[in-house]
Amino acid sequence: MQAWQVHENGEPGEVMRLADIGRPTPGDGQVLLKVRAANINFPDVLMCRGHYQVRPPLPFTPGVEICGETEDGRRVIANPALPHGGFAEYAVADAAALLPAPESLDDAEAAALHIGYQTGWFGLHRRAALEAGETLLVHAAAGGVGSAAVQLGKAAGATVIGVVGGADKAAVARELGCDVVIDRRAEDVVAAVKEATGGRGADVIYDPVGGEAYTQSAKAVAFEGRIVVVGFASGGIPSPALNHALVKNYSILGLHWGLYNVKNPKLVLHCHEQLTELAARGAIRPLISERVPLGEAAAAVQRVGDGVTTGRIAVVAEGAA
Repeated sequence: MQAWQVHENGEPGEVMRLADIGRPTPGDGQVLLKVRAANINFPDVLMCRGHYQVRPPLPFTPGVEICGETEDGRRVIANPALPHGGFAEYAVADAAALLPAPESLDDAEAAALHIGYQTGWFGLHRRAALEAGETLLVHAAAGGVGSAAVQLGKAAGATVIGVVGGADKAAVARELGCDVVIDRRAEDVVAAVKEATGGRGADVIYDPVGGEAYTQSAKAVAFEGRIVVVGFASGGIPSPALNHALVKNYSILGLHWGLYNVKNPKLVLHCHEQLTELAARGAIRPLISERVPLGEAAAAVQRVGDGVTTGRIAVVAEGAA
């Protein structure tokens, strides 16, 4: 089969190499899946660079999120078991963690209705307890993680403020349904949030960016607000001033979605059921900005790493839906 492999760490476009290798052999409790679509996530970039908390042995195939097909023809969503990731014709995954692919979504959309949306659902509902009528601020609102949070926030009845970088991404954020869009390259984010909220600030802030975005969050969060720390796509890991959280009465909430697979997998299934229902009634739909063939995967992963993409890029198998 064909598969992209990383033999040394570095930029995805330089270290990902397409090779003909044997199909992976499933271990105990695992299944072999034919990859129908693999969604590109920022962790794929970080793993290529050797900067992710999970470091698969070299050589490895990136691709942490797929829509695949079982040997009996079922369409499923899975997180491949590394080092046999999803940027290949076949991958392996834990049988107990397979989720049914929603019938309302095609292969690329189904592949994207997993990590980003699960993270958004757990962040907004499980951690921050977002309520209808509250104001939600989403950093990187036009990106893969941010776009999911925007849709989930609107589905929950929140007023959504999207922060983006550039006019093109601002247009995408508006199409996603953001009530207010702030271009951080052209506007003062904190001042714009205060203006949009009558000086109150945002009740919930969803931050997959870190760095300067977190600094803005601390200044723009409302009394008894909640900042959900999802990741550090900017590369900057902030050091929160806890005295500031104390005097302003806000909460800083960490979210590592992968822990739920270990600590409480039943909640992951419950979340998937909620997401499937939202997708079925059209309340959410993954934003797939590009569908590329397997041969273009490395270049696509590099674009995600360069921060020039919107929504999700999906690597789609030939003939897949």
